[in-house]
Parts: sequence; structure tokens; C-alpha cells
Amino acid sequence: MDNELIDERTLSKLKWRCRRGLLENDLFIERFFNKFESTLTLAQAQGLTALMDLSDNDLLDLHLGRKPLAEVSPELNRADVQEVLDMLRETC
Repeated sequence: MDNELIDERTLSKLKWRCRRGLLENDLFIERFFNKFESTLTLAQAQGLTALMDLSDNDLLDLHLGRKPLAEVSPELNRADVQEVLDMLRETC
């Protein structure tokens, strides 16, 4: 079930949730959606939502690979979050 694609309404809510204060983060996230929005699964949406709970600076450090996920947030060091983080880095 987690491999099911998200619907348009969920995608719209996710995009709204992903709005950030730092322009750099917004740019990374915009590129992410441009590339992956048509193929996002429920599991990936959950991972992305979890990343959005981080501060802007922590999220930017993760995007740029300055810090590993385990250092920034050990409780987020799980497969769904890491998958989305890899997808975000792919668009950098």
C-alpha cells in the first residue's frame, strides 16, 4: 500500500507543507517536485513530510550533504526518509 501513488489532492497538500523559509530549500524542493511529482508514492510522501519537520538550516545541511541524517535527527534515520533525501540530492 505504501507504494501506491499519491493523488492530486494529497500532492497539493504536500507541496503546501513543503514551503520553506530559506530560498535555497525552496529551490531544491521545487526541482524535486518538477522531477518526481508524477511518481511519488505514499511512503515517499511520508518521508518528505518527516523531513519538513526539520529546521531550515538542518534541511539545507542535509541537502548539501554537510551532515548525515543520523546526526541531524536520529529518529528520522529510516528508509523512507533516506530514500526521499537521496531523491532531493539527485536534483541538486
